[in-house]
This record gives sequence, structure tokens and C-alpha cells, in this order.
Amino acid sequence: MTARQWTLIAFLSLLWGGSFFFTAIAAHEVPTFTLVLIRVAGGALVLTAVAAVLGHSWPRTAKEWRDYAVMAALANAIPFVLIAFAQTRITSGIASVLNASTPLWTVLIAHAFTSDDRLTPQRALGVAVGIAGVTTLVGPAALDPQEANGLGMAAMIGATLCYGFAGLWGRRFKANPPLMTAAAQLACSSLLLLPFAIAFDQPWRQTLPSLAALGSIAGLAVLSTALAFVIFFQIMAEAGATNAMLVTLLVPVSATLLGVLILHEPLSANQIAGGLLIAGALLIIDGRLWRALRRPPV
Repeated sequence: MTARQWTLIAFLSLLWGGSFFFTAIAAHEVPTFTLVLIRVAGGALVLTAVAAVLGHSWPRTAKEWRDYAVMAALANAIPFVLIAFAQTRITSGIASVLNASTPLWTVLIAHAFTSDDRLTPQRALGVAVGIAGVTTLVGPAALDPQEANGLGMAAMIGATLCYGFAGLWGRRFKANPPLMTAAAQLACSSLLLLPFAIAFDQPWRQTLPSLAALGSIAGLAVLSTALAFVIFFQIMAEAGATNAMLVTLLVPVSATLLGVLILHEPLSANQIAGGLLIAGALLIIDGRLWRALRRPPV
């Protein structure tokens, strides 16, 4: 990948890493399905407004909308519900480690179903080192057998599988403007999640959230969803699904750095070691440093 594409992945990891802060504040006052619905619907509204200003047109055929609905289910609706379920049964540390397995599933799925995005030993090694880095960064919480609830872990793995297939399905939108792809996907996600919010949360019975929660919801919708998915689809269009999913290795690092810099949380030795392992994993996957070391001197 180019330096620009790596920069986009790093910026995307900050946006998705920041979503943990926004969610932690808002989740205390807003039920899960309602929070996720507001997040995707708010992102859809923002992108719809931007698309209208830029003169983009919406999909016009049933087939196009079907494709976006499938992408919405794989990338938002199903994994968001599975992750919410999983985090009621396992720690956030275990959840983050399992979530970091997304690039591995993406690589395997792409290898099985495509001819131009094959698994290589270098890429497999890089993903393995990256998962080890996330495990190290999270620390002992990631290895606590008492917190390893089988049903919760299965739900989390199901979510990462959804993301892997979403990467494969998203290849068909490569020629589309990333902004419209993100807007259409989020609009479909909103329609898919609306029945769950009505059935389980009954949002009309909830009290009005505080200003802090409302600000966090706005941050989730505008930054961690609308802007993030535009960047995500841009990376997919330029670098492919497998490379785009590498962002899940960086999200725990971004969340840790934001905690240290903004919340003044202490930085532990295992967090530093985990971050270095993840950096090494990305260097292995990128390959340029390895090629430079193997290049014979001139």
C-alpha cells in the first residue's frame, strides 16, 4: 500500500477507536439497539445531506438496493447485534482480541472466493503477529479463562466472520463513489435495525439523555460512522478488502493512546509491547522494509 493509504487506515483507526469513548458515555443512558440505530441513522442523514450538496444520485434499481442491504446486514446490523450480545458475557479485552482476528478471516475468505487476493505466508505471519500484539496489549484480561464464556466468544467470532464476508461483498462497490456507498449502506442499516429498537428498547419510553450523552451520540454518528465509513470504502476501493480490514489491528492501539492522552490513563509495559508487536505486524504485511533489507547493496 501507499503512504497515503496507510495514513487513511491510521486515521480510520482513530475514528473507530474513539467510538469506544462515545459509546461508554452514551450507553449508560441509551439502550443498545436504540443507540446503534441513532448512530447509523444519524450517519446516513449526514451523508445524505453531503451527497445532495455534491449532486450525487441514489441507486435506482432493485438490484443495487439489494446489494447495499446485504452489505448493511454484514457490516452493521448483524455484527453490531452480535458484539452487543457478546459484551454482556465476555470482557472488553477478550472482545478486542477476537475482533482483531477480522483480518485473518478476511484473508482466508478472500483466498477462498477470489483469484486476485490470495493468502501468502508473509501476510499470514503478519496477521498472526498482529493478533499476538493485541493480546499482549490487552494484557492478562485477554487470557482469563474465567471470563472466556463460550457463547459470548462464539458471538464475537460470528461478528468478525460477518466483517470478513462484508469485505468480500464490498468489492462490488469499488467503482462507486465512497460517499454514496456509505450513505446507502447506512440507510439500509437503519431500516434493518429499526424493528429491533422498537421491539426491545421501546425508545418512546426512555428519558431524554444528558448533554454529554447527546454529544457522544453526535460524535458516534458524524465521526465514528459517517466519516469513518467514507474513509473505509475509499480504502477498499484503493487497496482492497484485506488491507482495509487491517484497521481492526490498530483500533486497540488508537483506543489505548486516546485513553492515555485524553483521559490521562497510565501506560503499562504490556501496552507498549503490544503496540510494538502490532507495528511489526503491519511492517511484515506491508513488505517494503523486508524487501529493503533483502535488497543487495549497490
